Amino acid sequence: MYESYWELERKPFGSGCETELYYPGEAHQGTLLKLRYAVESRHGAALVTGHSGTGKTLIAKLLAERVGTEYKPWVHLTFPQMPTANLLAYLAHELQAPGTSIGREPSIDESVRVVQTQLTENAKAGGHATIVVDEAHLLDGTRTFEALRLLLNFEHDGRPTCTLLFVGQPALLPMLERMPQLEQRLVVKCLLRALTVDETHAYVQHRLQTAGARRQIFEPESLDALRAVSQGIPRDINRLCDLALLIAFADGDTRITPERIEAVAAELVNVADD
Repeated sequence: MYESYWELERKPFGSGCETELYYPGEAHQGTLLKLRYAVESRHGAALVTGHSGTGKTLIAKLLAERVGTEYKPWVHLTFPQMPTANLLAYLAHELQAPGTSIGREPSIDESVRVVQTQLTENAKAGGHATIVVDEAHLLDGTRTFEALRLLLNFEHDGRPTCTLLFVGQPALLPMLERMPQLEQRLVVKCLLRALTVDETHAYVQHRLQTAGARRQIFEPESLDALRAVSQGIPRDINRLCDLALLIAFADGDTRITPERIEAVAAELVNVADD
């Protein structure tokens, strides 16, 4: 809507996880490196945690793009809040060879057999599966965690046939601490923190330039204000910047000022309170 006004080729602050707009901040790059190590070394499990909006799902998508083709199939479970039997049935369905089907809702035993067979055959062919459990803090209790842990017992040549990647908010940490058998299988634990002031400046400029910006749009002081009101959370930065560009376009402004950022932030707060 406002792209031509700001001389942009695309929206720089969309709400989705656009990997092409990824900003390689220190914490995110470090996390990506550790997770690649976990998958490409064929370890059993890894963890990435961070508050809502810090970019956990984006990192998982980037990881899928950057590991080699032998680290497949890649299963991304985005809605884990389901009974254990349903979760295992979902994994069995995702791992099955194309065109095959049990034909009905399988029992837990049937799902486990399908998962084991597919993971083993994949490993024999030189592959290594990756199962990403997004929003893992929503998993349905200890029984589901235990079922997932038992998948790591499926081995080929003495190595796990899959890597489990748990992605979730910090509430996941005490849950795992109560399950030492699983926690001990985590080869890496990564924390995505908020962006610093300098990183916030670089993040905004990176996304603008990637979207085709050829001039300065945000005043430097507005980026300081942006860090203050967003607390450095990338999702909140995107939301504030997107709305600031829209309203400034409607008002005919040529730059984004600190006052504009503060007004947009106050408007979002007021709407939330109504």
